[in-house]
Amino acid sequence: MTDNRQKYDSLRENYPLFTYESFSFEIKENEIHCSFDFRVGEQFRFCPHMKLSLGKYAIPDLQQTDIEGFVFHIGLIELISYWKAFCSPKILIKPYSLEKPQQDWWKKLYRKGLGEFLYQNGLSPDAENFITFIFPVDAKSAKTLTYKSIPDSDTAIVPIGGGKDSVVTLEMLRKEKKIIPFIINPRGATIACAETASFTKPAERVILNREIDPLLLTLNRQGFLNGHTPFSAMLAFYTLLVALTTNCRHIALSNESSANEPTIPGTDINHQYSKSLEFEEDFRHYVHTWMNDTSHYFSFLRQLTELQIAEQFAQLHDYHFIFRSCNAGSKEDKWCCACSKCLFAYLILSPFLPDEKMIRIFGEDLLNKPQMLPYFDELTGIAENKPFECVGTIEEVNTAIRMIRDSRKDKLLIRHYEEVFSSQNELH
Repeated sequence: MTDNRQKYDSLRENYPLFTYESFSFEIKENEIHCSFDFRVGEQFRFCPHMKLSLGKYAIPDLQQTDIEGFVFHIGLIELISYWKAFCSPKILIKPYSLEKPQQDWWKKLYRKGLGEFLYQNGLSPDAENFITFIFPVDAKSAKTLTYKSIPDSDTAIVPIGGGKDSVVTLEMLRKEKKIIPFIINPRGATIACAETASFTKPAERVILNREIDPLLLTLNRQGFLNGHTPFSAMLAFYTLLVALTTNCRHIALSNESSANEPTIPGTDINHQYSKSLEFEEDFRHYVHTWMNDTSHYFSFLRQLTELQIAEQFAQLHDYHFIFRSCNAGSKEDKWCCACSKCLFAYLILSPFLPDEKMIRIFGEDLLNKPQMLPYFDELTGIAENKPFECVGTIEEVNTAIRMIRDSRKDKLLIRHYEEVFSSQNELH
């Protein structure tokens, strides 16, 4: 954790207003191109671009007004990544004005979705004055936006992230429904998982190419505020556009029950807030209330634990050597074998796969790697806090270790576990 309170106060004083200037979009054959214009005074301008490629899923007969509301909302969620560099106290939204309950919804998302960002920067702002949304006096109300109703069907959109969770959703749900795979910024693992699921042709996959304005990366290097943003909330709003343009009502996420556990015990600071049941229910309420209940957004794995998902995934042998859950190694499509995410995946799968196969999958024996000890302590609750990563609960990790402690008793991490908990008389 870094104490950036002085920097935070200075930035808010020097950059008091962040402006959502405008958005635009264009339909080109089976693609939708979106652009956004965000500004901070006269000094900084961000113009991120996105391209949604729908492949064989023909765009239905849509009017510009059918799409406008979705792109406007995507702009609202995208601007968070740029706003956080300044934390301006006021956000001017020019395209449309929001009703007071809508503003309250977005303020909650800022507060909880940026909980990790605030904690890591040593910030604890007054919730009442953290942000204020303002609108031009002549701005049209967002209530004037129209949203086309999407009929029920036997098809579901499944976002594929390249990890075990989306693979389990894909394989379980395809027994009940037809699947439209959705991938953001494709990489090796996401494409390989889609191909293994028989979506071998590019046209069978819906692809979003999302670009970050390079100016933001420059500001990050210059020392402006930086940190985690609620990626899954951004994904949620993009899936609504995918649902509209493919005429598919159901959106099946792969967020499990473990996502509800806070990262910092005794607080509501949760790296996975936008994967939590609380956000899922809030998002459905928002779509129902202000977006004509256009889609059905839900997590197919919500009732399952990470251990149950791992057990299911262990049976899907075709995916074992192609899935990846490591953020650090994602650009090179590999397991970095040096982060808490790699170690968690290794631990949670070990009860269901033999030791020699786990080593082959990851390329290293992570249970015998001394550099993993700090992450191990965070995952098991020996350390004070969990890692800021998408990992399971402390209880699930401890259960997984107890399941393998006899078969892997000679491993460094297991010996460490035995020593710590036996000394505390807590080993069961």
